[in-house]
Amino acid sequence: MRLVRIAALASISVLAASPALAQAPQVEKNVSMAMAIAIMQGAIEQCTKDGYKVSVVIVDKGGNLAAAIRGDGTNPHTVEFARLKAYTARTRNQTSQQTMKQMEDPANAFLKQIPNVVGIGGGVPIRAGNEPIGGVGVSGAPGGEKDEVCANAGIAKVADALK
Repeated sequence: MRLVRIAALASISVLAASPALAQAPQVEKNVSMAMAIAIMQGAIEQCTKDGYKVSVVIVDKGGNLAAAIRGDGTNPHTVEFARLKAYTARTRNQTSQQTMKQMEDPANAFLKQIPNVVGIGGGVPIRAGNEPIGGVGVSGAPGGEKDEVCANAGIAKVADALK
């Protein structure tokens, strides 16, 4: 009987505290504007050094556009394609090049059905430790693997802040 009372009291305590806990704001890591700008600058610097004109897009933890820049002399489609690469990297938590390799396997045909997910290199997830907090997409270099080198160079500019 005493055990039943203790269990009932514990249950009432939890139920009484639940509304207060439900009202607490979420605290999560995300890409800041300063970080997005630094990543974009690093990516553009690398691609310019390599002789490529590119556009760079950063998406936040939710896959939403955080920042974008269309490089001088780039084709009109590069901003949107960079966004899709960044979105793919964030939502799949892997590079868009890795997604491309998975899409080649007929067993993974479902990946082609996910809206806004593309299978070409140039998208890299941004991680704070192991937690994905965004994605960077680069488009305009002749080949996704070259875009990915630039995306990684951008992330390297903020590596200390991501530890």
